Amino acid sequence: MIGIVDYNMGNLASVINAFAKMGVDATLESDPSKISQYDKLILPGVGAFADAMEHLNENGMDEAVIAYAHSGKPLLGICLGMQLLFESSQEFGATQGLGLIPGKVVAFDQTKFDHKLKVPHMGWNELFVEKETPLFSGLKKDFYLYFVHSFHAECDEKYTIGKTHYGYEFVSAVQNKNVYGIQPHPEKSHENGLKIIENFAKL
Repeated sequence: MIGIVDYNMGNLASVINAFAKMGVDATLESDPSKISQYDKLILPGVGAFADAMEHLNENGMDEAVIAYAHSGKPLLGICLGMQLLFESSQEFGATQGLGLIPGKVVAFDQTKFDHKLKVPHMGWNELFVEKETPLFSGLKKDFYLYFVHSFHAECDEKYTIGKTHYGYEFVSAVQNKNVYGIQPHPEKSHENGLKIIENFAKL
């Protein structure tokens, strides 16, 4: 069974539909006491980091997700969900994250940008695979996915499985053992995104 964490911070319908297209059942779960029953877990998210952590903290969902990650079962954070996996974010002031991947979330440094580039980073862009991982099985070493975000992760290379260039190179996919994160939206990325979802379902 695949659970999708429901904490009022994501376009959950599109995530469920993406799994359905691959013939995989996924269930929305808003009860932290039931999180441990799932074989795999998705942490989605759209919006602000601090708001998301507040929602997770309200009923103990943060602790449930952390415990799930420590159980060794596969966990995938998508977009804001990936950012929540880190120790902290600078968005609207410093906010503590789930701490499942060492590192932090920072704003795009616009001083490094060409004048034509804008924030948020929105649209199709390439993800360059940095390391072999089952999450990207069957995909090329670089492929296009759909992005929408104004902040990005900074972490050690050992956790980096994918990078993307927008003004400069940034981390766009991460892995710490059984914990995975991807900055773009696979559920909005057609065949390449559906392949990632299929791969996660097979872990």
